[in-house]
Amino acid sequence: MEQERVNPAPNVSGLVRSFTKAIKFRGSGINQDDRINKVRMKLSSEDEEKARIKASMDALLAKLFASISSIKAAYAQLQVYQSPYDSEGIQSVDEILIDELIRLSEMKQIFLKKQIDPSPQVTILLAEIQEQQGLIKTYDIMRRQLETQIKVKDSDINFLKEKLEESEKLNRSLEKRLKSSRVALSVSDDLHFSGLNPNHFVTVLRQTVKSVRSFVKLMICEMKSSGWDLSAAAKSFEPDVVYSRSNHVCFAFEAFVCRMMFDGFQFSNFSHPSRHKTSKKPHQFFKQFIETKSMKPNELLSKFPKFGKFCHEKYLVLVHPKMELSLFGDLNQRNTVNTGGYPDTRFFTEFIEMAKWVWVLHRLAFAFEPEAMIFQMRNRCRFSDVYMESVAEDAFLMEDGSLILDPRVGFTVVPGFKIGKTVIHCQVYPCPG
Repeated sequence: MEQERVNPAPNVSGLVRSFTKAIKFRGSGINQDDRINKVRMKLSSEDEEKARIKASMDALLAKLFASISSIKAAYAQLQVYQSPYDSEGIQSVDEILIDELIRLSEMKQIFLKKQIDPSPQVTILLAEIQEQQGLIKTYDIMRRQLETQIKVKDSDINFLKEKLEESEKLNRSLEKRLKSSRVALSVSDDLHFSGLNPNHFVTVLRQTVKSVRSFVKLMICEMKSSGWDLSAAAKSFEPDVVYSRSNHVCFAFEAFVCRMMFDGFQFSNFSHPSRHKTSKKPHQFFKQFIETKSMKPNELLSKFPKFGKFCHEKYLVLVHPKMELSLFGDLNQRNTVNTGGYPDTRFFTEFIEMAKWVWVLHRLAFAFEPEAMIFQMRNRCRFSDVYMESVAEDAFLMEDGSLILDPRVGFTVVPGFKIGKTVIHCQVYPCPG
């Protein structure tokens, strides 16, 4: 019985110890939470301080850029007031610049003293507005300056147009006077047979080429008006040529006309050797050259039947019936030429003007002793500066601007001539090798 009363004692003391430990543990847990909270509060306070400093720096930078924008706008305005000179405007801009420099100095002190902006967001917004205003003002000044420059350029263009019109009128007047005076370039009427030299031939050749190009220009205009595909037509003349510029197809037409008009040039009667031959001497050709070079084409037709026959033959070869029908809607001009007449049309007038100069050049060629020899280059032969020149300066450049390497002869446009030891270059159209 006594043993049963004594045994529970150890269990009571154990419970007391466990309860005491639990109380201590709870107490120690409460103290640790306080420390954690204090650490968290301290870190949060430091982050907030850093955020305020960063916001203040952002606001300071925004104010700096805004001030720079205002200074740029003021400087642009200052340039405007310099010419024409505006003293009041310059003074007002000077005050703006001084104010902005003072603001920059204040910003420097704020940065050095690390002052905190109480409302950085508002400062940033105001600075952005100021910066945009400065930019708008700068662009507006630049716009006005460009508008002024455009007006000046327009004025210059109008002035140059007027000068160009005056020059064109003067040129047309000079051309009319030149034709009416019957003076063929620099080959004077008092030229003597003994004084003949290759320079005279070059002078007449230039006028001949000019007349050919005038006729070709009219022919191309008529073809365009009739709906011709010029590229396809040029390909029929020169099928294997690649043009570096689309407008260079005109050289194919010029080459075709020259080929037809100069065919037989190497013969003294301007005809193939199987036909009638001539026994004229060089001085007789020279005399005929002097007589014909200043004549109008119609006068030449009436006084020299051989020239009329020459025109008939060349026109019928040069202008195909299908071409004439396409250009003019009928064959009236061809029928008139076939019956020995001379059509009174602009097209035929340009043709006989060209024919006249080819004929006159032929008279001059056989006035030399030995006579001037005509030549042209074979297609695809290597380009040489000795005997040829490019018909166009930009023909050596491809469309992408690259230079043609190892250029070849695409085709001869204007034939060349050799008078004694003097070589007059033929004009060719170059193409890639």
